[in-house]
Amino acid sequence: MSPRLLVAYYSSTGSVHRLAEAVQAGAQESGAEVRLRRVAELAPPSAIASNPAWTAHVEQTHDVPVATLGDLEWADGYAFGTPSRYGAPAAQLKQFLDTASPLWHEGKLADKPVTTFVSSAEQHGGQESTILSLTNVFYHWGCVILPLGYTDDVVYAAGGNPYGTSWPAGFPSTMPDETVLACARYQGRRLARFARVLASAGAEAH
Repeated sequence: MSPRLLVAYYSSTGSVHRLAEAVQAGAQESGAEVRLRRVAELAPPSAIASNPAWTAHVEQTHDVPVATLGDLEWADGYAFGTPSRYGAPAAQLKQFLDTASPLWHEGKLADKPVTTFVSSAEQHGGQESTILSLTNVFYHWGCVILPLGYTDDVVYAAGGNPYGTSWPAGFPSTMPDETVLACARYQGRRLARFARVLASAGAEAH
């Protein structure tokens, strides 16, 4: 069976968006059906307008659908991406996750694999703590947390973060290099593989 995956992310100037596209591509290479979704923007127009790169990214991605609870219910597995905000996920992504309590109460988020990816200005700018903070949500959901681990040489080449693909974007923000994008594609393939196994097991159980 072809697993159904949701790649949902928040990106202000584009680096996390680029990672999300790579995760999507890797999952599709493995035969998954993927929905790429951005979460809704919460920042005021004045804040966006103060940063030309932010403004440009909003304009460039307006055609990417906004994530909904229906996407969460549809998917057999999840990949969530966020920039680091003081070592924690962006409020925009967290707000979307916070709306999922009706599905959580019904058990519709449980037993699905979930993986995460992140970007920060500096290599030690909170990448690991952001992923760990985000993962707390998925313990409550009952998901099967799927880290990168040191499962492929591409993880070492991309910086060696076993928690998830991460990109030190710098300031002003830069786009992920090809090595990091290769790691994100690998992460997407890994998610597709585990989602297929878990979805098949769930179908047999019912």
